[in-house]
Amino acid sequence: MSLTKEQIMSVKGRGFLQNRGTDCFSGRLVAIAGEYSPLTLRAIAECAEKFGSGEVVFTSRLSAEIVGIPFEKIPDAEAFMAERGLYFGGTGAKIRPITACKGTTCVFGNIDTRAMARAIHEQFYVGMRDVKLPHKFKIGVGGCPNSCMKPSLNDVGIEGCRAFSFDADLCRGCKTCAVAAGCPSKAVSMVDGKAVVDAEKCTHCGVCVGKCPFGAVPKEAASVCRVFVGGTWGKTQRMGTLLEGVYAPEEIPSIIEKVILWYKENGFVKERLGATVDRLGKETLEAALSTSDLLDRKEEILAKALLER
Repeated sequence: MSLTKEQIMSVKGRGFLQNRGTDCFSGRLVAIAGEYSPLTLRAIAECAEKFGSGEVVFTSRLSAEIVGIPFEKIPDAEAFMAERGLYFGGTGAKIRPITACKGTTCVFGNIDTRAMARAIHEQFYVGMRDVKLPHKFKIGVGGCPNSCMKPSLNDVGIEGCRAFSFDADLCRGCKTCAVAAGCPSKAVSMVDGKAVVDAEKCTHCGVCVGKCPFGAVPKEAASVCRVFVGGTWGKTQRMGTLLEGVYAPEEIPSIIEKVILWYKENGFVKERLGATVDRLGKETLEAALSTSDLLDRKEEILAKALLER
C-alpha cells in the first residue's frame, strides 16, 4: 500500500507520525506531565501488541508513542484507547501536552509540579484545543532552578522558587557561614565579617532557607515562580526571556493565558513565540502582561485570523 500525502497529513493532526520508510505510524498518546498509572501502562502495552509492532517509546516531552501501527488500523487503535480514557494527539500549531518534572515528590521541589501541570492541561491543552496558533506552543513546569525539565527552553516555562529574603541585621558573621556554604549559585560571600547576597546571582532556589541558626534567612519562605517566555530548541535555539519579578503559583494560569493571547494576536504564521518577542521587544510583551487588556479582549483576539507576512 502506498499512502498519499493527504492520507499521511489526515492522521498527523490526530497524533500519528509516519515511521520512516514504511506505511506504518507511531501513535502519540497524550499524557499530563508524563504521569502514567499501572492501568494506563497495561492499556498502552495491550494496544501496542494488538495494533502496532509491540514497541512503545517515550518522547522527550514524556508522551508514550506506540510504534508500527498500519494506516488501516489507526481507527481501531483510537477506539481501543478511547474506551480506556486515553487519546492520541499532541501535534500541530497549537498548545502541546504539558510537561513537568517530579517536583511534587523531589526533595528540591519548591512547587507541586503535578498539580500545576494538571491545572494547565485542563485550562489550555483541553480548554483551548481548537485554538490555532502561529506555531506549536510548549509549556514546561520545573520544580526548582536545577532545571531538569528545562523550562527556559519552552514557549512558556515555569520554575518553582522560594521568596528569598535576607536580614543583614541578624547576621552574626559566623566564621563558616552556613548560608554561603550551602548556596549552589555562590551568590553569598563574606565581606567585612558579614554575609552579602548578590541578587543577580541568586536564583531563589530555596536551598539556603532555614540554614542560618540566627534567622538571617527565615526558616519559612513562600513558594513562588519565575516565568520564562519564548524558549526554543532544535534547529534554532533561544533561551527563554525571563520575565521581571516572581509570581505566586495561583497567578501562573493568568500569565500563561495572557502570553498565549499576545502571541495569537502578534505572531506571524510559522513564527515561534521567541521570534515574536525578539521582533517586538520584551518591553512590549511585559507592558501587555501588566494589564487585563488581553483577557478583556479574549474573544476578539481568538476570533481574529492569524497574521500573514
